[in-house]
Amino acid sequence: MSSRHLCRSIAMQSLYEWDFYDREHSLEKITERNIEDFGPGLKQDDFVYELVEGVKDKLSRLNAIIEEAAPEWPLDQITIVDRNVLRLGLYELLYADQEEVPPKVAINEAIELAKNFGGDSSGKFINGVLGTVYQEMQEQQ
Repeated sequence: MSSRHLCRSIAMQSLYEWDFYDREHSLEKITERNIEDFGPGLKQDDFVYELVEGVKDKLSRLNAIIEEAAPEWPLDQITIVDRNVLRLGLYELLYADQEEVPPKVAINEAIELAKNFGGDSSGKFINGVLGTVYQEMQEQQ
């Protein structure tokens, strides 16, 4: 597993736990513990913090985009894993430096996270939502 993929996995697990507890626990402490547990010696832990803090800062906008792109799925009916994979994927798709993380990489990484942590149809669901957002981005350019 590449270092950046591991960072994304840790970020997703941290966001999942934070969301599971209704965002009442410290995301920073959850992330710190998850880095220690799942990525001891990880050299790019700043990337994990960049992702989780970015999602946290843009949470309401990311949620609104999910609701627009998947109107038949109310946010609270999307599984916690899928919801947080979408948030993470959208954050990278919309706010990351596209030279550092090209859009197709952001989408593919999110699909892989969904396949690893989600249910049988999670990869297809994530692909559909992120694909819709990406297509809209392309049309606006």
